[in-house]
Amino acid sequence: MTTTTSTHLSPAFPGRAPWGTANKLRAWQEAAMGSYIEQQPQDFLAVATPGAGKTTFALTLASWLLHHHVVQQVTVVAPTEHLKKQWAEAAARIGIRLDPEYSAGPLHKSYQGVAVTYAGVGVRPMLHRNRCEQRKTLVILDEIHHAGDSRSWGEACLEAFEPATRRLALTGTPFRSDTNPIPFVTYAEGNDGIRRSSADYTYGYGSALSDGVVRPVIFLSYSGNMRWRTKAGDEIEARLGEPLTKDANSQAWRTALDPRGEWMPQVLGAADRRLTEVRRAIPDAGALVIATDQDSARAYAKLIREITGEAATVVLSDDTGASERIDEFRLGDSRWMVAVRMVSEGVDVPRLAVGVYATTISTPLFFAQAVGRFVRSRRRGETASVFLPTVPSLLTFAHEMEVERDHVLDRPKKGDDDPYAEEADLLKEAEKQQDEDTGEDEQLKWEALGSDAVFDRVMYDGAEFGMQAHPGSEEEQDYLGIPGLLEPDQVQMLLQKRQSRQIAHSRKKPDEEADLVELPAERRPVVTHQELRELRRELHGLVGAYAHQTGKPHGSIHNELRRSCGGPPTAEATPNQLRQRMAKVREWATRMK
Repeated sequence: MTTTTSTHLSPAFPGRAPWGTANKLRAWQEAAMGSYIEQQPQDFLAVATPGAGKTTFALTLASWLLHHHVVQQVTVVAPTEHLKKQWAEAAARIGIRLDPEYSAGPLHKSYQGVAVTYAGVGVRPMLHRNRCEQRKTLVILDEIHHAGDSRSWGEACLEAFEPATRRLALTGTPFRSDTNPIPFVTYAEGNDGIRRSSADYTYGYGSALSDGVVRPVIFLSYSGNMRWRTKAGDEIEARLGEPLTKDANSQAWRTALDPRGEWMPQVLGAADRRLTEVRRAIPDAGALVIATDQDSARAYAKLIREITGEAATVVLSDDTGASERIDEFRLGDSRWMVAVRMVSEGVDVPRLAVGVYATTISTPLFFAQAVGRFVRSRRRGETASVFLPTVPSLLTFAHEMEVERDHVLDRPKKGDDDPYAEEADLLKEAEKQQDEDTGEDEQLKWEALGSDAVFDRVMYDGAEFGMQAHPGSEEEQDYLGIPGLLEPDQVQMLLQKRQSRQIAHSRKKPDEEADLVELPAERRPVVTHQELRELRRELHGLVGAYAHQTGKPHGSIHNELRRSCGGPPTAEATPNQLRQRMAKVREWATRMK
């Protein structure tokens, strides 16, 4: 490789370099460059985990190709407007000037290329084809899987960039849940007759973690009792994370994320306490809530202000100032940002260290991209902390962070027996504009009645730690208080110690002082499920009547009863605790008469 300005890039460019690698390319970037230069292919697919430095690799390669006159200009295609501008800014730092505002006509001679979106290419494919035919062009297709988002985008990319001299495809998640082919990606047929995507260079999360290029992730999951009313008028109560039907699981999840319940305030409070601990070692560490829609995002921001006393940065995809707000947050040191979709993929905010996954999108692609916002390493010993609802699919994704996936092009179609059908439906949901009216409320008319959060477990490096504990308890704080700057083996050792201490502590508590979740099975009261259900139903009826009388939310009344009478959420309370709460709410109702 020749000496150019690109050889002096930070390996984490356009972010800050991680420990021990300043002023040189990372090993995987050097290896990928060597592979490319040796092969000199027209098409090259590089798969690298989010946060590993795909931008650095791509721009270093672009600089090399320009320097050696293999190409004369560069076109970068990105998923969003913000990423398009981010690419232009990154390229400018090594002397490659890209126009992020290009729309048509001749390019000003001061530019060496353009940065556009997949949607923009879809509108005017012939414009970009003509540019490729007029001058030798390198096309960088960022997050190439987006070219398969719709048939029109894929066809437009094929039409626009078929004449390109070189095409470099990049992705951190080279898989899709549907079978739309991704343009310029090679598919190899396996022994089973199914075609799968074939990358020219792969650098997975497991390898990046071993190299210290990305942060290890601590997943903290929260369960709790959910109550909602179905469109048939039935009141349902269920424990988040317990075996449920698909519809019940979905509605319990939506109930948990309802900002009017108690689950979100309690989890946001826990995440803020975790952020405070992390900032002891990393003063500028920030946190991000990934929300499902605009209304939820604004409501979460309001909760954060109530919890912390500090306003959160709110990023909405249709807001013209969204990019500026992301940049302001990236360069500042404020604590919280709330976003619907714009920060889920590719946006570079290296100081994000704590996340709250507050969306019902449950595809592996979206999950991997979302968690990827927190894993960029800046210094040795940093960890990322991501708070999750205890939902089986999310827990599975968390455990499979190191699994490398390929895009499967052929799948058996077996109607209801198709194992990919559910995932395909979820992908459609993930790829909708999440801040638009999807009509879902017209299909599922339900009402969230109340929710409580319970700390469930910690997942780290494929293992699980901890027993259930209630928000604000010493047991929960033990896990939230793990230092934010530790070696991976130190994190695991501390988690093991915390778990041992929690078990020993719960065994020493007298039964009358212990929450039900802390009691061993042999010490729990023997009560039939039907008896408990009737007691809970009676309590909920009394709370409902009192809520109608006072105008207070159901969740607030349940919390007042817990504060007054003690004990766990309703779903875990003993019969005596339930009866005490019924007596208390009757007492309150009597006083109002």
